[in-house]
Amino acid sequence: MKENLFTPLELRSLVLRNRIVMSPMCMYSSEGGFVNDFHIAHYGSRAAGGTGLIFTEACAVSPEGVISKQDLGIYKDEHIEGLKRIVDICHSFGAKVGIQLAHAGGKAFGGRPWDNLQRFGYDELDLIAPSPVAFGPNWKTPKEMTKEDIKIILEKFVKAAQRALKAGFDVIEIHAAHGYLLNEFLSPITNKRTDEYGGTFENRIRLLIEITEAIRSIIPGEMPLFVRISVVDHVDGGWDLEDSIALSKILKTKGVDVIDCSSGGIAFGAPPNDYYRAHQIVFAETIKKEVGIKTMAVGGITSFDMANEIIKNKRADLVAIARLFLQEPYLPIKWAMSRNIKIDIPNQYQRGYYLDV
Repeated sequence: MKENLFTPLELRSLVLRNRIVMSPMCMYSSEGGFVNDFHIAHYGSRAAGGTGLIFTEACAVSPEGVISKQDLGIYKDEHIEGLKRIVDICHSFGAKVGIQLAHAGGKAFGGRPWDNLQRFGYDELDLIAPSPVAFGPNWKTPKEMTKEDIKIILEKFVKAAQRALKAGFDVIEIHAAHGYLLNEFLSPITNKRTDEYGGTFENRIRLLIEITEAIRSIIPGEMPLFVRISVVDHVDGGWDLEDSIALSKILKTKGVDVIDCSSGGIAFGAPPNDYYRAHQIVFAETIKKEVGIKTMAVGGITSFDMANEIIKNKRADLVAIARLFLQEPYLPIKWAMSRNIKIDIPNQYQRGYYLDV
């Protein structure tokens, strides 16, 4: 039987009810990194809507590594209880739940869209990155990380993964994309180091590999591990597709199950505003073919037909949706009903979709 968007997918011992993933999206709604009622309603409604796998927004592994001051955190044990509430409500509706572990590096403490991206208190904050390279105009130049800083960050990712296990997450994703800390180590645009964490390809990928190995060693063997990468920088002299293929081959040997294929974010204005995001699909397709690893396509996927084509033609194994989920929490149900595809719907909603109920 030919696979489609609603074909279940097995990842180690985890079975997803379909290939539709809610991509991590910053909600800018937390205080002190804690989950609140907004998050429960937000994630729970998407689970009730039939999503196969729901990712939380990027959860900071360290208080200085938040994308905004209103990000969710997983940098202290007190965060576990709230995150478990998200997991529990999503599980109650049949969805699996992933957490994206992140550190924003030199792009930390950005502002919220509805505050005109104002970075409140930004001038008093210290940013860290592999090298003192500012993201763009009006961005602070971060401090270059010492060897001890690198060791501490590695430990924080590991402790965050341990907390994620206690919260009951089904999947862990390491965020190494979009110009944030681990992406800054990968890219020659932002990594100007001359020690064992900079210079050559092997050195620039070192921290990501160390974090991957460390997390894989402490999570259960049956638990899937994802890594999100920016497949290309969209900057001359930057990280490119061949780099991503080489990295993905190594990550596969380290026990990574899915490469989440995004792009850009390493430099201000890259990619340009007129870049057609759906072009990222070819990155997932190429890495899947060249590496023999499962991939997730993301970016500018705007319709059922587009998403279904990706799965039917084996261009990727999962399709991550972001903005459409902000418009429609019950997107998977609506897509299924529009094509007369029978899927499980919460009993309370049956009569809204089936006239004979």
